Amino acid sequence: MAQLIYVVEDDENIRELVSCTLESFAYDVKAFVQAEDMLAALEQTMPDLLLLDIMLPGMDGIAALGIIRKNPRSARLPVIMLTAKAGEVDRVRGLDCGADDYISKPFGILELTARVRTALRHAEQASAAIPQELSCGDIRMDCARHEVWQGERKVELTLKEYQLLELLLSNCRRVVPRDEILNRVWGIDFTGETRTLDMHIKSLRGKLQDNADAPRYIKTVRGVGYAFLERPE
Repeated sequence: MAQLIYVVEDDENIRELVSCTLESFAYDVKAFVQAEDMLAALEQTMPDLLLLDIMLPGMDGIAALGIIRKNPRSARLPVIMLTAKAGEVDRVRGLDCGADDYISKPFGILELTARVRTALRHAEQASAAIPQELSCGDIRMDCARHEVWQGERKVELTLKEYQLLELLLSNCRRVVPRDEILNRVWGIDFTGETRTLDMHIKSLRGKLQDNADAPRYIKTVRGVGYAFLERPE
């Protein structure tokens, strides 16, 4: 069965170009002009991938992405943002809200299809063996419910923060190299600046009430990567 891709884009020319290109690569495509219509369609049929523009009539792409990530059914849905916003702040904002990738307009069709294949492959690898629960110290991750608990306190995370914590918990006590984190959380072909990782680590530490200078959970190993501590230091 062909993989289903939703495309949300208000520019008719771009919408038709992307749809026709993906269909030529044997994907099933359903296109939308507004995010509200796409969200309604998600309640009926979950696609394998979503291509989402940021600047849309009505609800913008960032707001729609927030709704998608809060829904357990769609929390792991691969999402690639398509947008004319090319600044670093805008890229980081999109990624921090849970986007798996970010493509600035104008973009090449070959680049788009390559990123689509990467996102789909990464999603398949991530879902191949998802444990029911991960824990280390007083941090517990309920993978089935997509929830994180610190003792009795529920911790609200973005998708990327969740995936980052999931990787560190899965490798508790082992130093996970930066390249491995970037490859496994952002995709094997991720080419963004590694500051993206540092920003997400900082954000995750803040939500866990951790201190980089005296870590209780996430320890920085200079020049190598990060490790999740079995017991607070």
